[in-house]
Amino acid sequence: MFCLSLLFLLSLTGCCVGNDILPEGPLYVGLGEDLVVNILYKKAPGDIVVWNFNDDNNIATLRANLTVNQAYKGRASVDTTNGFLTVKALTLKDSGDYSLTILTDTGTLAGGVTVQVLAPVSNVVINAEPAEVIEYNDTVALNCTAKGSGLTFTWTNNSNNIVSDGKRVTVTHSLTQESSSSKLTISGVLRYDLVGPIVCKAQNKLGQASSVPFNRTVYYGPEDVILKPSAPSEYVPSKSNFTLTCSASSNPSATFTWFHNEKQITGTDPVLTLKAIEEQGYGKTAGNYKCVAQNAKTKRAVSSAPIKFSVMEPISGIKITGPSGTLLADNSSASLSCQAEAGNVTSVVWLKDGKTLSNTSHVIFSSDSSSISITTLKKEDNGMYKCQLSNSVSQLEAQYSMVVNYGPDSAEVKAVSQVEVDKPVTVTCAVLSVPPANITWMLNGSVIPGQAKKDLVIEKATYKDSGSYTCEAKNSITGKTITSSPVVVTVKEEIDEGLSDGAIAGIVIACLVAVGVAIALFFYCRAKVPCRSKSAHSYDVENSVSSPY
Repeated sequence: MFCLSLLFLLSLTGCCVGNDILPEGPLYVGLGEDLVVNILYKKAPGDIVVWNFNDDNNIATLRANLTVNQAYKGRASVDTTNGFLTVKALTLKDSGDYSLTILTDTGTLAGGVTVQVLAPVSNVVINAEPAEVIEYNDTVALNCTAKGSGLTFTWTNNSNNIVSDGKRVTVTHSLTQESSSSKLTISGVLRYDLVGPIVCKAQNKLGQASSVPFNRTVYYGPEDVILKPSAPSEYVPSKSNFTLTCSASSNPSATFTWFHNEKQITGTDPVLTLKAIEEQGYGKTAGNYKCVAQNAKTKRAVSSAPIKFSVMEPISGIKITGPSGTLLADNSSASLSCQAEAGNVTSVVWLKDGKTLSNTSHVIFSSDSSSISITTLKKEDNGMYKCQLSNSVSQLEAQYSMVVNYGPDSAEVKAVSQVEVDKPVTVTCAVLSVPPANITWMLNGSVIPGQAKKDLVIEKATYKDSGSYTCEAKNSITGKTITSSPVVVTVKEEIDEGLSDGAIAGIVIACLVAVGVAIALFFYCRAKVPCRSKSAHSYDVENSVSSPY
């Protein structure tokens, strides 16, 4: 009745509406908390204050006394001094428009403010499906639920906002008064989409809360299946540490299957050893090898590019065999054979003293070059023979020293023709012989005892060492003997070697100097003594002749 009377009074007196008598809304209050609405107008003692909810629901009226509506008994109150409204223990139903009317001596003031009661944010949780995700195949739905009212949601991946593109990535919201949810959907999921951490944040005007960080493994692959070495040699040495290694990008890690010419080889490890290849009987002939990577989750299998090679046994146990008896030049023949205990020999090279041997009428090669034959040996065949055996994975060599006995040939005595007494002198017997010849020295046809070396050394020459020297060379194997031509050596007291070039040059220079001095003296004297006339000169001569003295 009072409100009706008040409205009637306002219609008679007029209403002065003051929208600035209440704070600007909306005002947000937590569920269960107390609402206090301040008045921006300073209340006078005689003013009448009327508080309403949603226009026609009276909360309380303050005149001389405070009257509280029955529905708000025990919850609402108005401060008698300033007219502030207090409503305790708000519920969600207390959200709405609160209006204030003040009747003053000069008129009426009115204002309103919206109050929103919010449940606080809590229980932010992400649920995802499906439990296992395969790249490209699956669509992932992340559902974020939270308790609270007036909620908004934000999705982040590693602190970066996830933005809906309306196609592959979409975000939808479901909002209710007491709880809300947000759904993040990713179609054709990629491996990095769910690496995270993914966080869902729910918030309202009173606060915010975040979910526990979420991430999920996306199964992918295999891809980038690579077999190493990608280009091995055509031949691989048998029993070596050669391996094939297969790698792939895959989650979970791929398992591997090996194939030789499309026939499966036992083994699932990423490394296939040459030992396993040989033990299973492969590699003897050239073939293609490949690996196939498989992913147990994605059910995908991808093959590597094939590589081709064959296994070859390296050469070992190389040896040269040759004649074991005594060889004589122009009399013996010889055969040399080069063999290996193991390995496939594809190339044979023969060398003598470091130079390559070739097939000639004198040196004859077998059809496979594994042996050579020399029908009649010459002294030039003496030397070091070497054979080199090789294949695509190895090379070995062996050597054989062939001794061809010959000589002695062309014995020659070498010495100086003159030597001073007490000076050393060496007389050499130069002779070609294998083995080295036994030397006998003779002076003037008589054997010099105790001298059997090619060099006859005389420490101090004496006159009796003068004479004709000859040497006799004998080969104990061939039985041949040869004697050199004699060479005369003369021992003298002093050897006149004539003037040296320096002495001759000195004499010439001295003569030239003497001639120069004589010519200079002549011209000097002539300049000092004047010449007399001929008549006077004749007179002096005559007088001098006639005079007895």
